[in-house]
Amino acid sequence: MTTKKLDVVTLEVLRNVLPAITNEMSYVLQRTSYNMMIYDVRDYCCALLDTEGRLLAQNTGGVSHFVTDMGTLIKDAVTRFGKESFRRGDVVVTNHQRVAGQHLNNMMVYTPYFAEGELAGFAAVRAHWVDVGGVSTGFGAGGLAADPWMEGLQLDQVKLYEQGKLDEKVWSIIRDNIRFPQSSMGDLKSQIAACHLGEKRIEEIYDRYSRAIVEQGVERIFDQTEARCRAVVSGFRDGVYYSESLFRGLPADNNEPLQIKVKVTIQGGDMEVDLTQCSRERRAAMNSRTLSAPVIAYKAITLPTDPVNEGAFRGLKIKIQEGNYMMARYPAPMASWSSSLPTVVDTILHALAPALSDKIPAGHLGVLGGTVVFFGANPGTGQRFVTQSIEGGGWGARPWEDGECAAVSVCQGDVRNAPIEKMELRWPVRVLRRELRRDSGGAGKFRGGLGLDTEVMGLVEGSWNVFDSGRDNYPPQGLNGGLQGEPSAHFLRLPGEAEFRYVKLTRHAVPEGAQAIVATAGGGGWGNPLERDPEKVRWDVIEGYVSIEAAQKNYGVVLEQKTLAINREATERLRAQMAASAQGPDHSPQHYKEN
Repeated sequence: MTTKKLDVVTLEVLRNVLPAITNEMSYVLQRTSYNMMIYDVRDYCCALLDTEGRLLAQNTGGVSHFVTDMGTLIKDAVTRFGKESFRRGDVVVTNHQRVAGQHLNNMMVYTPYFAEGELAGFAAVRAHWVDVGGVSTGFGAGGLAADPWMEGLQLDQVKLYEQGKLDEKVWSIIRDNIRFPQSSMGDLKSQIAACHLGEKRIEEIYDRYSRAIVEQGVERIFDQTEARCRAVVSGFRDGVYYSESLFRGLPADNNEPLQIKVKVTIQGGDMEVDLTQCSRERRAAMNSRTLSAPVIAYKAITLPTDPVNEGAFRGLKIKIQEGNYMMARYPAPMASWSSSLPTVVDTILHALAPALSDKIPAGHLGVLGGTVVFFGANPGTGQRFVTQSIEGGGWGARPWEDGECAAVSVCQGDVRNAPIEKMELRWPVRVLRRELRRDSGGAGKFRGGLGLDTEVMGLVEGSWNVFDSGRDNYPPQGLNGGLQGEPSAHFLRLPGEAEFRYVKLTRHAVPEGAQAIVATAGGGGWGNPLERDPEKVRWDVIEGYVSIEAAQKNYGVVLEQKTLAINREATERLRAQMAASAQGPDHSPQHYKEN
């Protein structure tokens, strides 16, 4: 009997077919789901994992900050129940915060797949449900949920199907404890369908090549991916790098801001991210139990465009202690689990700016976007509704070009805002405007990307969630002399009121005709604004990105009011005066020393 060996052609087939399977799972989910947060906004991730919870592949554009936690849940299930407890046709649902702490709306469904009669791994889908009971509607539990029970329904590794047979009691418990059962139970069916497709496709690959060949190929892919990541890191300057940021606190913690302090050590091809100096777990629902922020930062600076698999993270060591707010212990509230993660990623990248001065951008919006959430009951149809969208913001300018405008955060993969036409067709709202926010991008040699102003009017009475996303008082940082971006803000105007007022409200009842504005942050600028080409500043004014007043104040560019022509003499004189007299604040990342 001859032993089959892995050849280079089969290796390349495996390297490409595994992500292709997860992409096909993604297409099924998009086309069959009921919830716009899945089929349009794409707040989900599809994955294949082995029995150790190692990531074989994730769909292109899958939500980045889901990636580290899916394997954690698989390892937990296999450890608790044993491999022998899984049978063909099983379907497991879980959203519990005991192991991989996220908000309870992120429901994970997974199914086992088999090779040569033995359990080989799992197909999994994690997706955002619009409601899981409690105060979870939309993104609204964050400021209210004092514990997981208040937040919503908790499911801890529950088998919904056993060997293909539905447990009707479990199905009823889930259905009867959520406000939008048609949507969420439809999404559940879509997640199951996507997992079953993943099972079928991966088992076809095992049948075609044998389990031994597939597993050899997976190990080779992991090893090669790790080696390539380490090779990138070995090109960085060895050293120990520090940075810190602040993120808004909540009343339960006396409004004391979160402290995000990072220490990054590079030695050869090794990188270590130390998060042990970050804030301890909180009374407010700012906690999580995830390693996703350092993993995302590592991926971003090593092989950002390559497919994701377990090997992409093996060269990274993460130090974090139990009781850290990102490694909180159940039942610490976690409803706003992901709000600060983009800022953690930014802080890690800023720490590395001295080592990677030609690659690291200025700070981006630093949160998961501006959330549009309006819900209630439509008197015209008698049905309950929840309006949801995630509005993008500005990314930081780069050392070679301006930042991107109106993009979601670094943690969100291909998540996008909900299309206006579908919002107005499906929900009783009118989107009055969604436009780039002038002057929100931080000034610099390269300008920060612009945030968005999104104004929505409710056509019926209902409730709004319009609250500080976490960075209203902490603008995105500039870098290398660039200025900070404009921070986010949220406004509400009731019928009969002349002006919008700044608000921080959750589940706030309003009458028909109330209007809300969600204004997202602009990205920080990179480099001295006085070094920006005056012609670029002029075109920013023409395009509406920068006002004529800001062009003069921040860039020292004087434009004629009527023609917008550059007054060269006045510009040279003003820039010389600004360079000579204005020392300005230091907009570089803040650093800390070890105690």
